[in-house]
Amino acid sequence: MFSIFKQEARGLATSPASSSTQDLGTNCGEGLDSESSEKTDKEPVDFYGLGDPAAEFSQMSPYLSSRGSIIKCFRDAAEEGYKAYHLDEYDEDKNPNGIINFGTSENKLCFDLLSSRLNQRDMHHIEPPMLQYPDWKGHMWLRDEVAKFLSYYCKAPVPLKPENVVVVNGCASLFSALATVLCDPGEAFLIPSPYYGAITQHVYLYGNVRLVYAHLDSRVTGMDCRPFQLTVKKLEIALLGAKSEGINVKGLILINPQNPLGDIYSQERLQEYLEFAKRLPDPQRTHVIWGTSKDFGISGFRFGTLYTENQDVANAVASLGCLHGICGTVQYQVAQLLRDRDWINQVYLSENHARLRAAYAYITEELETLNIPFLRTKAGFFVWIDLRKYLCSDTFEEEFSLWRRFLHHKVLLSCGKAFECKEPGWFRLVFSDKIHRLRLGMQRIQEVLEKEPQGAKTLSPCQSLEKSSQSR
Repeated sequence: MFSIFKQEARGLATSPASSSTQDLGTNCGEGLDSESSEKTDKEPVDFYGLGDPAAEFSQMSPYLSSRGSIIKCFRDAAEEGYKAYHLDEYDEDKNPNGIINFGTSENKLCFDLLSSRLNQRDMHHIEPPMLQYPDWKGHMWLRDEVAKFLSYYCKAPVPLKPENVVVVNGCASLFSALATVLCDPGEAFLIPSPYYGAITQHVYLYGNVRLVYAHLDSRVTGMDCRPFQLTVKKLEIALLGAKSEGINVKGLILINPQNPLGDIYSQERLQEYLEFAKRLPDPQRTHVIWGTSKDFGISGFRFGTLYTENQDVANAVASLGCLHGICGTVQYQVAQLLRDRDWINQVYLSENHARLRAAYAYITEELETLNIPFLRTKAGFFVWIDLRKYLCSDTFEEEFSLWRRFLHHKVLLSCGKAFECKEPGWFRLVFSDKIHRLRLGMQRIQEVLEKEPQGAKTLSPCQSLEKSSQSR
């Protein structure tokens, strides 16, 4: 019997902070009816996929358990690019020939604003409770500020309650914790792909939970009006495909804004995904994750929060808080930051948005000059670019080869396979950086592409769509 996560319409997509939320809803009791609103028997099988880390990472270490060997392989798989970057990081003064990082989704545009705010006197305070073991849900004064902050910026119809808030050291920890407490080993979440690939690792580490992919396509077919469009029909196809393989799907994960596509799900779209679950929204089975890494550009703080009205889920996640707690001084600083609405509204948001718009305008103009097709984004720090014409063959091996040539020319990108994109040749380019680094990085990309033999010169569906919608 299938059961399904359901996305609650109240989310952070309308936040002035262009929030990067990961929203989950759950229906762990009853299953989803196997009947589909449309017949999908004859749909192509490549509309869904099934992740299996145990099969992908088969190299066993004699010093580790089989599970430990797989966990180690997660790190090994991501090591080449980021190890090279950290050993040879670009610095305009100390290492001007170092690697430019267009691969990590971090906002590097507002360090001056954040450093100034975090160094103010009100941020530096110590009292005994901060030095002692806390409630693993987080200090109540922080949870209270989180509830007020999310109520205000998410335009919640009723104030959110601090008792429904759990804080831990990052959204990755919350994915791992929720997967563990909501699923049994071998069960799965449904997720549209391409998606932020690290979620594969997050849900597998503790819970041995897998992902079922609802593949999105760059082609505009009868199910779509634009490239990479998520539809209920695609979710249905993936769900039924998983069922045919005996996989019990326990949840739907939606990332809003979507990573790597940059889409924001409208309230109408979210309602369609709710109807996919064949029932009305149930707050007891809907769980929202939000963090400060993207909205405030402080990924090093490691702060993530869960909002759920289900106290069984909150308490189960809090039991894992002993592994994922946040130190008291950081909790205090985050509380101070979230309550300073004058600084957020009058200083940070306006300047952050202006700098992001300028960086986005620069990078998209460069992409157009180089005749590189891309998806125009509505939010996020990245652009989804189409380099398929630079592949000698339509394979992920060729995609990885191109990725490695970029790395050898000292620019780090993220290739589409890392996001489980089913089409080789797509890359994510992060633009939230200073213009001089963007300029140098794009020069290096151009140098690589000028050496590449181009395949088909035809305009991609993505490019033709974007050319017709230049105004944003």
